[in-house]
Amino acid sequence: MSAIQTSSSPSGQPPATPEHILRLNIDGMTCASCSARVQKALASVAGVSEATVNLATETATITGKTGLNVEALIEAVVKTGYSVHQPAAIELAIEGMTCASCSGRIERVLNKQPGVVGAAVNLATEQARINILPGTTAAELIAVVEKAGFGAKAMGTAEQAGQSSLDNREKRDAEAQIYQRDLLIAAALTLPVFILEMGGHLIPAFHHWVMATLGQQTSWLLQFVLTTLVLLIPGLRFYQRGIPALLHAAPDMNSLVAVGTLAAWGFSTIATFLPGLLPPGTVHVYYEAAAVIVTLILLGRLLEARAKGRTSEAIRHLIGLQPHTARVQRNGQVIELALADVILGDRIELRPGERVPVDGEVIDGDSYIDESMLTGEPLPVRRQPGNSVTGGTLNQSGALTIQATAVGEHSVLAQIIRMVEQAQGAKLPIQALVDKVTLWFVPTIMALALLTFVVWLIFGPEPALTFGLVNAVAVLIVACPCAMGLATPTSLMVGTGRGAEAGVLFRKGEALQHLQDVAVIAVDKTGTLTEGKPALTDLEVMPDFEAAAVLALIAAVEQHSEHPIARAIETAAQQQQLTIPACSDFESLTGLGVTAKVMTAARAGVTPNEQTQHIALGADRLMQQMGIDIRPLASTAARLGKEGKTPLYAALDGQLAAIIAVADPIKASTPDAIAGLHQLGLQVVMITGDNRHTAAAIAHTLGIDQVVAEVLPSGKVDALQQLKAALPQGKKLVFVGDGINDAPALAAADIGMAIGTGTDVAIEAADVVLMSGNLNGARTAIALSKATMTNIRQNLFWAFAYNAALVPLAAGVFYPAFGWLLSPAVAAGAMAMSSVFVVGNALRLKRIRLS
Repeated sequence: MSAIQTSSSPSGQPPATPEHILRLNIDGMTCASCSARVQKALASVAGVSEATVNLATETATITGKTGLNVEALIEAVVKTGYSVHQPAAIELAIEGMTCASCSGRIERVLNKQPGVVGAAVNLATEQARINILPGTTAAELIAVVEKAGFGAKAMGTAEQAGQSSLDNREKRDAEAQIYQRDLLIAAALTLPVFILEMGGHLIPAFHHWVMATLGQQTSWLLQFVLTTLVLLIPGLRFYQRGIPALLHAAPDMNSLVAVGTLAAWGFSTIATFLPGLLPPGTVHVYYEAAAVIVTLILLGRLLEARAKGRTSEAIRHLIGLQPHTARVQRNGQVIELALADVILGDRIELRPGERVPVDGEVIDGDSYIDESMLTGEPLPVRRQPGNSVTGGTLNQSGALTIQATAVGEHSVLAQIIRMVEQAQGAKLPIQALVDKVTLWFVPTIMALALLTFVVWLIFGPEPALTFGLVNAVAVLIVACPCAMGLATPTSLMVGTGRGAEAGVLFRKGEALQHLQDVAVIAVDKTGTLTEGKPALTDLEVMPDFEAAAVLALIAAVEQHSEHPIARAIETAAQQQQLTIPACSDFESLTGLGVTAKVMTAARAGVTPNEQTQHIALGADRLMQQMGIDIRPLASTAARLGKEGKTPLYAALDGQLAAIIAVADPIKASTPDAIAGLHQLGLQVVMITGDNRHTAAAIAHTLGIDQVVAEVLPSGKVDALQQLKAALPQGKKLVFVGDGINDAPALAAADIGMAIGTGTDVAIEAADVVLMSGNLNGARTAIALSKATMTNIRQNLFWAFAYNAALVPLAAGVFYPAFGWLLSPAVAAGAMAMSSVFVVGNALRLKRIRLS
């Protein structure tokens, strides 16, 4: 979006209704009628006073009232058959938020800005993710946030992937240290006040001693001084933020604390210095309430800051995996360089026990690498020349020399950290209810506090003024929007972090919620259930033939073919280190097989003289056409067919020599994964392009519930649509594919899961990436979803139930029947502990078992 301009009248005076100009980039227009259609559609959107579409620049300029609905404009363009450039996303680090009211207020302010398509503010991560149209700058949005009374700064790009998490940790530590310092000051000042006031209530003899030595007035003066110091030094933060928010008609948690403590302190100050202004029988002081409230809330903030700091430990752990230096070969020498100075193509030496500094390819050495941080799989994998290694993984046994293939923001570890950060900063659909509540929560509490005061003043027993003041303050203090604001994002942070440790990356945070409703999981066969690499699985030769010799002859023919079966046969021969002879007159017979002439011995071990032999390899139809009897191998062919393999026959000079089978081996982890999905109550469907017989055999072996076979990649989407249509209301469909040719299907499913390769995690079409490379990751992701959503519901129940129960108690609703009241000091303690409880409950997700 171009810079947003405010138009003015020719006289220089602004018009009565401010107007703004938006610019959209339109794709797909080819002629004047296209631009005219788009222009007409945009002009019909509510609030638009003028719309102009330029075909040459492919832009639309829209003039309208302040706060134009950008989503409505984009929808109007899409309905005409064209598209708008996708909004860019920027992230801001927000400072000064203390509760859900703060994050909700910033979110509302940002969403009202022209050029902002959508904004989500996360209280737990203290970040805002904003989708903007071209032309809107971070500086403009930062100014908007600062005008609302908060601090903001732009976060780095992927080049500093993970740095924001480190900065956030340092900020949390510094914040906790400040809270600890202020808590100690507040506690030191509050303790004498508490002892002087409450000690007399608890121990009558102490009260008499105070009255006899200090006197009531001196005691009150001392309490006044100490309490005032508590409010002005450690408690000043509540007034610096709460009072301005109140004056801006956007009160937050700080406002509740500020009003409550100032009411208690102000009433006590009048009772101390101007007691004649108060009705007889109401002259009491509540200094200890104001001081204890500040002290307990500071204690809660300290505990909360420490607990919240632990929610992002997963990212800090990932960041800590990468070493700071690398030993690089430069100009014939090995020098130690900072990781930032390593460039593509550098050769790096790696010793046993060291972590791999960057993504690379092994060019020398042989070792085993622990990749559990990447895939969640505990067993190390062998790495030899030609194999790839990933930065952050642990070299165990041997020395390696690797060549850097990806550094900085392009490394796998940087991508993982970035994906986890984005998932943690997402806003789940369940958060919508919380947002609606917190929008009105603080104003409602303030109204309830005022109502409490008025009701007690009119209907309460004497001293009614005292009862009214104390209970109104208790209502203000006990209410806690913090717990509601933290209930969802803290669980999301811990849950996504736990997933990353288990090799499950949530590219979209909302996938974590949707996975709890999965009823059907559809899986691609090749690369998901199987290894994705066809291999020679069976070779049975006729009498008088030697297996190795026959394999060498077959490989000689197949080296001229591009078919995957040919590659599997050739690989098998190479693995046995067979000598592959020369081949001529190669011919491919469509639907039948291949034939060729090979210069070799007539039969291995029979005739040493070199001669030309005719080799034929193909299906039974080819053998029948050549008049070759395949009945001697019929039982073997039947067995292979039941195993889901397609048999091929080999003939030498018109004589049946062998039967072979090439298949894509099922991954060793697949049977357990299928069983685990069934244990979760899911129906498993296999979608494959293989023939029905092969697919049915594999499905039978694995216990798969339903098979959709002989489907082209484009047909997978249709198959998924049919499966979705058959689902019960509210249930979801997952599709798991290898992410290479499954992008349309991954996007068509409710949740798309891509099987990661360990080095290619940027699979844009997927919602979830399974780094383990096997289907067990899907079971882990679904189990984690269920555990996280259960945790979130527990948090929300506590947050809402806490307020629903304690606000009426603080207001004195139960006093007439039971004589129950809640003192402001106890209310402060309860409020402080509520958010600590929520964060502590979220941290339990770190210990859940996912297998």
